[in-house]
This record gives sequence, C-alpha cells and structure tokens, in this order.
Amino acid sequence: MKVRKAVITAAARGERLYPVADTIQKAMLPVIDVDGLHKPVIQIIAEEALSSGIEEICIICAPGDGERYLGAFASLRDNLVKSYKGTDWAREEAEKIDNLLSRIQFAEQSEPLGYGHAIYCAREFVGNEPFLLLLGDYLYVSDVAGKRCAAQLLELASQAECSVSAVNPTIEHQIGRYGTLTGKHLPGEVGVYQIEKIIEKPSLSTAELELQTPGLRAGYYLCFFGMHVLAPTVFEILQKQIEQGGTNILLTPALQELAATEKYLALEVKGNRYDLSRRQGLLSAQVALGLAGKAHDETLTTMVELLAEANNRKSK
Repeated sequence: MKVRKAVITAAARGERLYPVADTIQKAMLPVIDVDGLHKPVIQIIAEEALSSGIEEICIICAPGDGERYLGAFASLRDNLVKSYKGTDWAREEAEKIDNLLSRIQFAEQSEPLGYGHAIYCAREFVGNEPFLLLLGDYLYVSDVAGKRCAAQLLELASQAECSVSAVNPTIEHQIGRYGTLTGKHLPGEVGVYQIEKIIEKPSLSTAELELQTPGLRAGYYLCFFGMHVLAPTVFEILQKQIEQGGTNILLTPALQELAATEKYLALEVKGNRYDLSRRQGLLSAQVALGLAGKAHDETLTTMVELLAEANNRKSK
C-alpha cells in the first residue's frame, strides 16, 4: 500500500519542559540535526517523514498554535534570507523551510481529551488512506545508513499491506513508560511480529504474566517506539470511544481492537527514540543527533572536554 500522509501530534502544552514551554511551543525548541543545521524540533520530525516518502503532513496542535507555527517558520526563513545572504547553509535551510510550509497543514484539538482524541482530529485530513503517525516530542536516530526509522516502517507496511507499529526491545525497568506488546514472530522475517496483546505502561508483574515475547533477551519487552503506520479503520474505533463520552481517549485500546480485527504487525526498528519531555531528554537527543551526523567530531570533542573538566573538579 502507498502511504502519502503523515500526522504529527503536537497539541500538548509541555508541562515537563517548564519554564521554556510557557514562552514558546516546545516543538519550536532548536536542535542541531544530523545535517549540521539548527532547526526547530517539529521541523526535524517533519523531515523524518518527508525524507521517507511522505507527501503531506498534518500537525495536530492546540487552539491558535497553527498560526503561531506558521508565523515562527516565516520569521525563521526571512531571517535566514536577509541576515545570511549568499551563505550556502542558510540558503539550504530556507529551501527546506519553504518545502515544509508547502506540505503541512494544521488541525486543532479544541479540548485536551487524550492522545487518541488528538489523532482523531486528523480524520478529515487522512480520509480513507493509511497514514504515518509520529509524536511531536520524539526525535529518532536510525542505525541504518541512508534509511530513516520512518522509512524502515513504511517499507514493511508497503510490503505487508497492513498497519505496522515500530517497537524497540526495552529493559524491564523502563516498560512503565511505554505501551508494551507481545506477539508471534513471523517465520523468515527479522524482527517482525504479529501483534497479539498491547498494554499501556504495564507494571512489571503484569508484563511478566502477559507480555513476554519468545526470542527476546531475558528481562526485555517489546515497547512502542513512538511511530506507527495505521489503517484508517483506527478512526472508526476511536470514534466509538469518543461517543461513549470519555474525557481521556487513549490510542492503546484502539490499537488492541485493531490487532483483534485485522492484520497488524510490529517491527523492531533499527534505531533509537529520544523523548524530549523526559528529564535530560533534549540533551540526550542532541548528543545522539550530533554523533550520528555531520557534527560528529565536534560533538565527541565537546563531550570529552566536559567529562575531563568534571573529572578535574572532582579530583581537586
């Protein structure tokens, strides 16, 4: 199947990034990408999708944020063109912003009714097509040269013609942070599973009883990577939850129903995810992007210098 559209959820207010998120949208925080250019987080996530073959993007945002994003990107582009005339990197970055602005649109989540509700807000944009879903506060670094994490996922979805969620084997003491699943490994496929059961942020005792996956290292479980290719039928499932009048519409129960009613796979993506909302999350993401890209040597040198300075302070 052909996946042309992506949805990026960015409606949360970013309480865990206080106080900066009170001043600007957390998705506009600057990070140095693998190409060595400073970019807002939301641009890096969008380019993950565009570089993987996506043609159109819908960003789910809080009321009024769509205009703020557009204004911020327009200001960034104008500053690049006017302040860095004739500079190759500035011209390249301005072109990337122009391309992004030509491909994105916004849908507002009028009330904070949960992650599943935020996704449902993209129903009109998606229509009757499969779509790539990305989180607005996750950055991804692929271990495969020339193939993004999203591209790995889209490739399997195209081949298998079904919904596919990216997963990572995760050590047991971390599974309380993520949706966790189990399933049957598909014969002849590396890191591909037919999903059977999903539990949102399970306790370790629950995971030990219900979510162990044969073939994984002891103490590891399959946890969501923050990236999915979903069939449009997920909107019908979410609608049923919404019609029941819930105030916190979750995605995980919808995905569990999807797994029970149609073919739905999990793929161990070769790469890592970095949650910017976590303590030191932005720092971890920046270091990982730096080491994976053009700024590798500079990043490594900075890390060594900082460690040496810290060691010297301790020895005094």
